[in-house]
Amino acid sequence: MRVSRIRMRVILFPAFAHACVARRTRIEWSVHLNCSMSDTSTLVALPARRFARWIPSLEWLRVYDKNWLRGDLPAGLTAASVVVPQAMAYAAIAGLPLVVGLYTGLVPLVVYAVMGTSRPLSVTTTSTIAILTGDALHEAAFSGGNKDLLTATVTLAFLVGLTLLVSSVLRLGALASLISDPVLIGFKAGVGLTIVIAQIPKLLGVHFPSGSFFHNLASIFSHIPQASAPTIILGVAMLAILIGLEQFVPRVPASLVTVAVGIIVSVALGLEHHGIELVGNVKGGLPSITLSNPSMFRSLWPAALGIALISFVETIAAGQAFRAANEPLPDPNKELCAIALCNLVGSLFQNMPSGGGTSQTAVNRTAGARTQVAGLVTSGVVAAVLLFLAPVVRLMPQATLAAVVIVPCAMMIRLQAFAAVYRFRMMEFSWAIASFIGVVLLGTLRGIIVAVLLSLLALIYHSNRWPVVVLARKPGTDVFRPVSQKHPEDESFPGLLMLRTEGMVHFANVRRIFDQIWTFVNQYKPRILLFDCSAISDFEYSALQILIEADKKLQQAGITLWLAALNPEPLEMIKESDLGKALGPTRLFFNLEYAVEAFKAQSPQR
Repeated sequence: MRVSRIRMRVILFPAFAHACVARRTRIEWSVHLNCSMSDTSTLVALPARRFARWIPSLEWLRVYDKNWLRGDLPAGLTAASVVVPQAMAYAAIAGLPLVVGLYTGLVPLVVYAVMGTSRPLSVTTTSTIAILTGDALHEAAFSGGNKDLLTATVTLAFLVGLTLLVSSVLRLGALASLISDPVLIGFKAGVGLTIVIAQIPKLLGVHFPSGSFFHNLASIFSHIPQASAPTIILGVAMLAILIGLEQFVPRVPASLVTVAVGIIVSVALGLEHHGIELVGNVKGGLPSITLSNPSMFRSLWPAALGIALISFVETIAAGQAFRAANEPLPDPNKELCAIALCNLVGSLFQNMPSGGGTSQTAVNRTAGARTQVAGLVTSGVVAAVLLFLAPVVRLMPQATLAAVVIVPCAMMIRLQAFAAVYRFRMMEFSWAIASFIGVVLLGTLRGIIVAVLLSLLALIYHSNRWPVVVLARKPGTDVFRPVSQKHPEDESFPGLLMLRTEGMVHFANVRRIFDQIWTFVNQYKPRILLFDCSAISDFEYSALQILIEADKKLQQAGITLWLAALNPEPLEMIKESDLGKALGPTRLFFNLEYAVEAFKAQSPQR
């Protein structure tokens, strides 16, 4: 009876279900006296595994070893040394108050620790997302450090989260591969160069209205005579410190050291009295709740779609790149949900759009992170900065902040990656260049559209490249391979033409395939055309109709069409079609060997 009451309580109050698990298990053990101790532990584990389907952190928490803290704790502290300066830098890229970057380094880390499937991934924001956010706010005519700008930012984060959540519900995890690597290389290089050009005025100590890439470039050259010498000296020194530390002392948190040096020099020398601009007031304390504004949805939706795509692509790429061999692969659809919640929850706390970052994830993993406990530690450090160090941050020179932005963004321009693509295939290198030019000429938001369209064109191009090849049989075997001068001994059969192609036969490639088929038919003039379908995954409806027409045309020319080795799904489709009725069982074969034997059996009669 007591067990029944507890079960009823769990049903009536689902929020208390997890708390009641242990008590319910003990009571059921007392009722079922035959349960062993091992059976009881299994009963305890079952609810956690069941809930882990929805809350992935329960899976690794269930097996968490306290010794892992030796890796998670220092990793979280080390990652914080990268996250804190970069978070402020990314806020500056987006044209937002620096504290918004710190807020974005606080909330997403906590949400992802609970909902994410990647153990080492560090989720805050990235330079790409930051510049997309800045462009979105600029295009929607929101500007300048006021309440409307902040409202627009959280509205954008909300829309990004909503887009990702809908994608998760629709199980669109395959979108992670929507942008090909060569196109992404060009896109990120364009974004990196755009950010670098936008930050150079801070190194020169000049000001002008920001515009397109070439407008900014021309303005930089025209303002060089007005540049501040002390600012240039400080900027060069900051760049030298940052690059030198990353090159020669990679274990030292270069960004944090550079920021600390900049602040110390600012205090010691009173840099603001020498014409060097400081970042100014940074609001301290934890974020307050700010709601999205539905009236801004229409103007921000297009940008939200692009940012959601890039956020997910970068998150999946970073999660897969730094996964240890003994860790599960990140689940794309669960990652969609996790990043969606990071943005939705973050939008309530004045966050800009967020996603997984490669640089902080690399630091996190290298420093020994085992689980998302490291992310919680990093979030704790960011909270401490907000609560206690905000007055110190205001003393940082703008040139220091620019240096922290420029170095990682310049690393996005990976010339060696362009060279690797060039060596691999000229066509894909041209896609990378086109994506790069698209970002530079059209801006990052339109550059996303260019990148996606180029990737889709690349997909269509590759899906149409499979050739039709003539087959012959390796002597003494049942192996059929393309006719080649390397194997003149391979067997062919007069009157029988064996052909093969690969992939899905669809409306976009079927006519090219049949053009090649007719070329071989005119060359070999066979009695039987035997088509090997073993490598064909499916036939699209338009392709099937053209195949029916081809069969009729072949019959008019005195040629019989045979199909062999059809995969189950296309086989059932063809059987139900007019083609299947025309072919009948006598012209469909299990494999090429059976078809060849049937042909040989017919040959003496002809």
